[in-house]
Amino acid sequence: MSRRYLKKAALTSKSDAAEVHATVKNILADIEAGGDDRAREFALEFDRYDRNIILTPDEIEAASSHVPEKLKDDIRFSHDNVRRFASTQKGTVSDKTLEIVPGVIAGQRAIPVNAAGCYVPGGRYSHIASAIMTVTTAKVAGVRHITACSPPRPDVGIAPAIVYAAHICGADKIMAMGGVQGVAAMAFGLFGLPKANILVGPGNQFVAEAKRILFGRVGIDMIAGPTDSLILADKTADPHLVATDLVSQAEHGYNSPVWLVTDHRPLAEDVLARVPALIDDLPKVNRDNAAAAWRDYAEVILCVDREDMAACSDEYAPEHLTVQANNLDWWLDRLTCYGSLFLGEETTVSYGDKATGTNHVLPTSGAARYTGGLSVHKFMKIVTWQRASREGSRPIAEATARISRLEGMEGHARAADARLAKFFPGEKFDLKADG
Repeated sequence: MSRRYLKKAALTSKSDAAEVHATVKNILADIEAGGDDRAREFALEFDRYDRNIILTPDEIEAASSHVPEKLKDDIRFSHDNVRRFASTQKGTVSDKTLEIVPGVIAGQRAIPVNAAGCYVPGGRYSHIASAIMTVTTAKVAGVRHITACSPPRPDVGIAPAIVYAAHICGADKIMAMGGVQGVAAMAFGLFGLPKANILVGPGNQFVAEAKRILFGRVGIDMIAGPTDSLILADKTADPHLVATDLVSQAEHGYNSPVWLVTDHRPLAEDVLARVPALIDDLPKVNRDNAAAAWRDYAEVILCVDREDMAACSDEYAPEHLTVQANNLDWWLDRLTCYGSLFLGEETTVSYGDKATGTNHVLPTSGAARYTGGLSVHKFMKIVTWQRASREGSRPIAEATARISRLEGMEGHARAADARLAKFFPGEKFDLKADG
């Protein structure tokens, strides 16, 4: 028996890249040339917003006053979990030194970037959790200046809960501006902001394209596409939980792929039968997204056995990977390509998206083959340094001179020669290339 598709995606999760690229490129160029005024014009056109761009302390306090106390408690709970996990991650990177040879010391330093721009989606859904995930992690990393940017709603501004979350998590400035214009403002240092060294956070295809175009001038967390999720389930899985988890992730957007990979056909057929009713029971905006995603992008794949399931999962390299199957330790050891892994029915992607403490800014579209998600490490530069005594530099200089001459790089060789001549006058060295 070979791998079979009980449901195959009709579409792939790719936007009209050429059209989006051209649009975003033009907007970025306009804003870079026109500065604050041009960014305001785009904010008025796209956000229909003409109020204050950088929130004042009074505006932050006023917005926060509209957040119910129970929600504030939940935000603080999530923030504390993210902060503690990020602090643990930071502890895995430290300054180090090593005596390479006697008298030659090399080292590394972990230095946070000076300024970060955190994009927080606020259009279809108010992504409170994205403010927590991005701002908190940058703060723990030690970034000196953090800007949180989120789309305002006409005559309202940024959702109060996003303002509150960004503020308590440590944002130095909160900017009411969305889309490409918000990304541009952070990258170009508009409205009195420092130019961002790195841009992070999820967003729509225009935000993602703006980050991609700007990459190189600034750092970014990753080049992102639509969110995606895969569930590995065997005969022990609860079909209701599997179906519910698939629908919960499909509601992200019309082009958000969800995949079920199993070796048990009855489970697959049960899940296929349950999903439509679960989608129909959602509120309209969520229902429309989930229905389109399930219809056009979802797949249900029947594999031979658990090894085939694991291989299939690694090929897809999902952003979110859930395992509802026997022997969770086996899966933890075997699986290699995912943004974040959720083991057992007692946890779910929704937990990681909102409150567990692991970051929900994760690689999409197969990028988990080569990168992980947002962490304190993304905000830190690992730089190296070296120092040597004169005696310690002797073997380094000799090797450098000979290697350089073999490569044909005479200038490099002479930099080593000059030191040997100064530090060890009158001594003879064999500095010719052997080749």
